[in-house]
Amino acid sequence: MTWLLAAWSLLKRAFALARLIPWQVYAGLALVVAFWLHGNAQYRAGVRESDERHRIADEAANARLAEQAAALATRQQDVTERVVTQYVDRVRTVREKAREIVKEVPVYVPADSCPLPSGFRLLHDAAAGLSPIPNPAARTDAAPVPAQAVAATVADNYGTCRETAEQLTALQAWVIQQRSASQ
Repeated sequence: MTWLLAAWSLLKRAFALARLIPWQVYAGLALVVAFWLHGNAQYRAGVRESDERHRIADEAANARLAEQAAALATRQQDVTERVVTQYVDRVRTVREKAREIVKEVPVYVPADSCPLPSGFRLLHDAAAGLSPIPNPAARTDAAPVPAQAVAATVADNYGTCRETAEQLTALQAWVIQQRSASQ
């Protein structure tokens, strides 16, 4: 009970001191607190509104980016289809021409043409495979090469080379057109 009496005594002193302060000070403090609470509420409402505006703007920007990405993907797919179609047509043409040339080898290189020496085959194979030049003694083990076989192999190799060149040309065109589609 003593603590209750001490608290009551302290409370009486506080009220006595509070009676010495004019009511206008309390009214002023009440106004300051009211303005602060109102300002705080307005600030929080403004933050919520601003957050909502930013969220809506972000969603709209993301939607625009998604539309742009879809349009870009469509343009890139169109470029790919166009280039692949052109490439396939060109390679088919090159392959057909190479076959025609190989078929004509017997007409232009008779079967009774003198065979090429065995060293020719060894050097040709080394050059085609970018392998080291063979030992000159290996010439004795290698058979001579019929001229028709050489002509057919060279024509076929050139056809393959043209196909590879068309592939590279198509790849370059694809890269250039993809870059243009992306801009």
